Amino acid sequence: MAKFDRVIIADWSAASAQSPARPSADAIWLGEIGQNGASTGYYRTRACAEAALVQAIDRALASREQLLIGFDFPMGYPAGFASRLTGTATARAVWAWLAEHIEDSAQNCNNRFQVAAQINRRFSNGLTSGPFWGRPATLNLPDLPATKAIDYRSLNLAERRAVEGVVPRAQPVWKLYTTGAAGGQGLMGQPMIQRLSSKPGVAVWPFDPLAQVVLAEVYPSLINAAVRADAAVIKDEVQVRLLARALFVLSQQDRLEPLLDAPINIEEGWILGAGHVATLLAALA
Repeated sequence: MAKFDRVIIADWSAASAQSPARPSADAIWLGEIGQNGASTGYYRTRACAEAALVQAIDRALASREQLLIGFDFPMGYPAGFASRLTGTATARAVWAWLAEHIEDSAQNCNNRFQVAAQINRRFSNGLTSGPFWGRPATLNLPDLPATKAIDYRSLNLAERRAVEGVVPRAQPVWKLYTTGAAGGQGLMGQPMIQRLSSKPGVAVWPFDPLAQVVLAEVYPSLINAAVRADAAVIKDEVQVRLLARALFVLSQQDRLEPLLDAPINIEEGWILGAGHVATLLAALA
């Protein structure tokens, strides 16, 4: 039975510049809860947020604390993508490939759109571009369409992962830009998952057996009903705070196991809590 002493939820960002000094939306927020209380933190850069997560993991490992960290970006792609990109049909192979190709400065400057265009060139079949789409109109990247104009059938790729059939509001992993897009966060976040999971004692659910520290994909919009009822101004802060609390409560009550009993797909992964909205909301009641 998985019982976590602490839960952290990360609302990630693919921003190309530092977030404002004043806590703002569309930036990185970490919500944390344990036996000694709860807190939220605001981070202007991915580097600073990752450093905070490394510290949290190191503390947990040193103190033998069970830690769950949820990240609000996709950790996998539809079946078939990994093997064609890397030669190995696992999400972990994609994380390693991205870790080699994604550049990310201490001030958030990054090359995610250029890397997506590079991948698209490899997948293009003459009839349609590769699978990724969405970019600022000011970027001259012919291999990366600004809008969705892709025939996924001709690419022999699905537009959506299996879990997105259970969570249809989740945007396709290929969408990199405009409202609701999480694909950019995926490109920027998966190299971090590669780094964090290289530590002994750290596992990535559902790809690995559970360990002392578990990293997982989450979708905070599952608890939108509770988020809307919260009076706080910044939705991102509310989401990480409430989802961390819901998962912590379920864990402490030995009710988290059904959420962790998900299909094991070493390419696509899964969203923790998919199909269990009522359970998550009840934990916040």
